Amino acid sequence: MRTLSLIISLLISLNLLAEKPLFYVIEIREEINASSSKRLSKGLKEAAELKADWIIIHLNTYGGAVDAADSMRTSLLNLKTPVIAFIDNQAASAGALISIACDSIYMRKGGSIGAATVVNQTGEQMPDKYQSFMRAMMRATAEVNGRDPKIAEAMVDPTIYIPGVIDSTKVLSFTPEEAMKYNFCEGVAESVEEIALRVTGSDNYIINRQRLSIMDRILLFFLTPVVQGLLLMLIIGGIYFELQSPGIGFPSVAAIIGAVLYFSPLYLEGVAENWEIIIFIIGIILILVEIFVLPGFGIAGVSGIVLVVTGLSFAMIDNKLFYYKGEFDFIVLIKPLSIVLLSSFLALISSIYLAGKFFKSTSLPGISLTTTLQDYDGFVGVDNNLNTYKGRTALVCTHMRPSGKVEIDGKWFEATMENGIANKGDNVVVTRDEGGRLYCEHPVR
Repeated sequence: MRTLSLIISLLISLNLLAEKPLFYVIEIREEINASSSKRLSKGLKEAAELKADWIIIHLNTYGGAVDAADSMRTSLLNLKTPVIAFIDNQAASAGALISIACDSIYMRKGGSIGAATVVNQTGEQMPDKYQSFMRAMMRATAEVNGRDPKIAEAMVDPTIYIPGVIDSTKVLSFTPEEAMKYNFCEGVAESVEEIALRVTGSDNYIINRQRLSIMDRILLFFLTPVVQGLLLMLIIGGIYFELQSPGIGFPSVAAIIGAVLYFSPLYLEGVAENWEIIIFIIGIILILVEIFVLPGFGIAGVSGIVLVVTGLSFAMIDNKLFYYKGEFDFIVLIKPLSIVLLSSFLALISSIYLAGKFFKSTSLPGISLTTTLQDYDGFVGVDNNLNTYKGRTALVCTHMRPSGKVEIDGKWFEATMENGIANKGDNVVVTRDEGGRLYCEHPVR
């Protein structure tokens, strides 16, 4: 009987446990980029599998890439599960957009939300076309969740004037108290547990935090802009060094490894597509053809460079983000293109510098020639005995108009007519030599 009571108690406990509301927490505490977008995507998928009742986005960011933020806010708006943004400290720029996409917002005391103006890599404000894109996203996102779209737009545009809220000279940002006053925050909280307590009204809940596998962490690590930039430098630098000493060597291996590490995470995460990898490979082939097959640098070389840059840049972007309201939008390409061009420039400058250092010293004797050829040892660029042929008769081997080849004693020499031309089979007389070349004229008759 006692055993039966214990079993019944256990079943009751398990039933109560199963009925506890589940909060799934996703932490985003870095710059908004492809890595954070994939982190959110994985978290939302796991939350759905666990049938979470609420999802909490634990947020602290100063912003980041607009394309990644747009992808994240779209995923949040399409969710049926309620999403809560917990602004631990800052939700600026792209972070503000992601917060407004959530169903409710809680902020830690001393935090802020807003300042969503689009800027470039140096912090300068982008042209109005890009601001318009961001304003539209902020308005639409605010409208979906019942927030004032004009206030959301003022977080982007400093010219917007809202009486009692913001003048026309500043981009809008809210403190927690101000955000609550204008319905952009549901309350102040100091922890995820406090939010769960306020939402459920009791401490009878479960909090499940996102746990990334080692493979997930590796993939997300290689998706960060800094690592991608370093891999790009490895690719470009490897190609440059290989061109200095043609053949398959360490620079080629380094460039191949860099390309594999660059494209693999993007491809596995569904960002890079087959065509982007293919045009990158075609670009490399065209550059090699231009260097080793076609002299000079022309259409093949320029086309190869364009294809390489295009493949590397487009591989960073989810292609679905290129279209906004049915029109192609260039804004999502700005950051990837900037990373590729800047990394390529730095790689070329560094490679030229290192090549000059290494190939002029004995620090890398295995890949550079250290032997010096001296003229007193007999190593000269021209034949010093050509003056002995002065006055000799030579047979013209190729048409000389005025330059060609002549034969003396079974040896061929470069030659130029002093006056006129000579046809193959004619006999000419050597008058002098200069710069490793014989000068000739027709024999006097």
